[in-house]
Amino acid sequence: MFWQKTLARPLKFAGIGLHGGRPVAVTIHPAQANQGLRFVRADLPGRPQILAHYSRVVDTTRATTLGENGCTLSTVEHLLATCRGLGVDNALIQVEGPELPIMDGSAAPFARLLTETGLRSLPWPRAHVLIRRPVELREGDQWIRIVPGEPSITYTIDFPHPLIRRQRYTIHLKPGSFRREIAPARTFGFLKEVQYLQTNGLALGGSLENAVVLDDTGVLNPEGLRFPEECVRHKILDAIGDLALLGMPLVGRLEVGRGSHALHLRFMELLMSREDAWRIWVPSSRERAVRSPWSQAPLWEGVPA
Repeated sequence: MFWQKTLARPLKFAGIGLHGGRPVAVTIHPAQANQGLRFVRADLPGRPQILAHYSRVVDTTRATTLGENGCTLSTVEHLLATCRGLGVDNALIQVEGPELPIMDGSAAPFARLLTETGLRSLPWPRAHVLIRRPVELREGDQWIRIVPGEPSITYTIDFPHPLIRRQRYTIHLKPGSFRREIAPARTFGFLKEVQYLQTNGLALGGSLENAVVLDDTGVLNPEGLRFPEECVRHKILDAIGDLALLGMPLVGRLEVGRGSHALHLRFMELLMSREDAWRIWVPSSRERAVRSPWSQAPLWEGVPA
């Protein structure tokens, strides 16, 4: 998609916050070109705004939390992933609470709502972060790297659980791939961990309705898994949401091993500091006419680096 996009009309929905366990109402308004994605704490005096940008991340414990001028908003990654995955560049997101609703633990409800609402093009071309040289970050057994090339994400996780163990999944970012392969993947946790969190006043909204919960040997959810590798697919969902905080689509081949919200954040900070490794790219009309088929994906777009 060559032009920036926003919603065709306002969208309203509500759900339960994962940690507080309270109802949260959300209204997403269309926005003009180059406004980016902005959150509004509509429940607070003065309705303070928080820009969806990696420089506004204030916490990465169990979710990505943004903050600005003393105001915070948690669990933003699933909605941000959906906006990036469907090509929403500009929107004003009003939230009546301290966290976004968890919905069913995946991005599928957000994707369905945004698709039903529709998008419209804005009279301004979309800029991209085009990778020119490899950038890598390693921290113990965690690592993340990006190299020039066709947009894709390869993610690897490793958990000592019989249904997870080592999982690896690659998504090639083509039209429809986000909604089909990534959006339905739910957040997951282990029964002992969930019990500990709820005992300490966290994850009060968590249930089998909005998370995959595993005991020592299997899945507690009656319906089972949506994909054999649902856990690693969800980690890709989280990565897409966190990397949306760059503010522009990323053009390159991303690989992650045992990642986390914290690792994603530190990688964005490292990447932006390596100014010789990337450039801002706005497609010209000539490039638009001769684009490769894979570069038409609404997730990360561009020509091969």
